[in-house]
Amino acid sequence: MRSEERQHRILALLRQAGQAEVAALAADFRVAPETVRRDLSELERRGLVRRTHGGAYPVESAGYETDLARRETHQVESKRRIAAAAVRLIDAAETVFIDEGYTQQILAGMLPTDRPLTVVTASLPTAAAVAKSPETTVLLLGGRVRGRTLATVGSWATQMLSSFVIDLAFMGANGIARDSGLTTPDPVVADVKAQAIRSSRRRVFIGIHTKFGVSSFCRFAEIGDFETIVTDTGLSVAEANRYSLLGPTVTRV
Repeated sequence: MRSEERQHRILALLRQAGQAEVAALAADFRVAPETVRRDLSELERRGLVRRTHGGAYPVESAGYETDLARRETHQVESKRRIAAAAVRLIDAAETVFIDEGYTQQILAGMLPTDRPLTVVTASLPTAAAVAKSPETTVLLLGGRVRGRTLATVGSWATQMLSSFVIDLAFMGANGIARDSGLTTPDPVVADVKAQAIRSSRRRVFIGIHTKFGVSSFCRFAEIGDFETIVTDTGLSVAEANRYSLLGPTVTRV
């Protein structure tokens, strides 16, 4: 098998499984671990994967984006810790925007139910997660529903958002990098996220460490737009400090 074909198959496998170890890939393709490491280095050079200690995972890009089912099985415990830390930042907020994404969906299930709260979201699963609370008013943005994420996009969603003044927005992204800000592969998704940024007084980014240092196609916000970033301890202290120099407080849990 030529290296180009093997790299193509490795990338397809990573995108299907979410991540893989060098030893397992070497066994699957019947090559030496050093060969797999060279393949992963080449894929990383092309911006398609990120290397980890002993393995790799795929990077979301303009041509590739994980679906909600995949996100619901990847680093779930880290996402729960992030959501639990982030929800404590609500303080006296009465209106909250919750972005699409599984970590945001977990956070929605942790919202306070002992006081009135208005939740604005483009995510169908998030709306369903909070709609049963008698103290919570849910406003679901209209528009086309993306099958991959079950979230609405388009002009109806952005127009609705533009008429609101929201106390606090919990935002996600496909990638967050110090040089390129917060990015996502799809322009219509970026439009909704950018309007949520404009419509909110306070913004908190929540996301696992694998999103950091990753850049996708469409930028919708800068690091300095956020008061707080909440992630897991997979992001090093040194790197967290570099992000904090751009404005936000960085919390690792």
